[in-house]
Amino acid sequence: MNAPVVLDLAEVTFRRGGTQILHGIDLRVRAGEHWALLGPNGAGKSTLLGFCGAHVHPTSGTVDVLGKRLGRVELQELRRVIGHVNPRHPLQSRLTVREVVLTGLTGTIETKMRWEPTPEEVRRADDLVAEVGLTHRADAQWPGLSQGERGRALIARALVAEPRLLLLDEPTTGLDVAAREQLLEVLDRLARTAPEVASVLVTHHLEELPVSTSHALLISHGRTVAAGDVASAVTTSTITRAFEHPIEVSRDGGRWAARALRPDEAA
Repeated sequence: MNAPVVLDLAEVTFRRGGTQILHGIDLRVRAGEHWALLGPNGAGKSTLLGFCGAHVHPTSGTVDVLGKRLGRVELQELRRVIGHVNPRHPLQSRLTVREVVLTGLTGTIETKMRWEPTPEEVRRADDLVAEVGLTHRADAQWPGLSQGERGRALIARALVAEPRLLLLDEPTTGLDVAAREQLLEVLDRLARTAPEVASVLVTHHLEELPVSTSHALLISHGRTVAAGDVASAVTTSTITRAFEHPIEVSRDGGRWAARALRPDEAA
């Protein structure tokens, strides 16, 4: 029996001004699937993620998120049940890790005025802080966190409202190798501890894909290059076509790597 569909994009196009950015994209994500959205800069990945997060309406086609069709639902209500991890989180104040996680319940950047979490909500936040390995930093303030600690805190923030869909917008941006690996370990662990949650992760680096990645959508110039289970969608041929450069793809222990081919190898 198929798992329920949590995200369904059908024949989606998007035009901004006089420029056609997306050309008939299809994407269907079921509960428990972990999709990678891959493609070069300017391919349209961020626009697609905007549909998934109920922030952007398509020019044509349909977008159903958690069973609700964009254009027929109140967007703010829908966004509250979607977890979104953005490493460019615009927090300016000195909230602690625990407080940052709790803002995921209100869907705000800062602590909402005149709002107090319940003891149960605080316990859930602390459990998630532990899940991402930050218990020892729960009271540390945002400006003093490393980029890697911020990334893990934002994952906990995205999960505190118990979403069915988790969106990750280049979550390893700015991380060194150790911090990147710690964050990917967190994502792989969450795939086991929250098996019903579906995710879409945007990146243009294969090395940044968690082992738990199950499916992939490759786009280039706003068009689909390949889509489906990750082993068939991410190949030397499809990555070469998407990035318009001869690139060899390999996989070892569930992790991906890519290297440009020399002219004599490509021939």
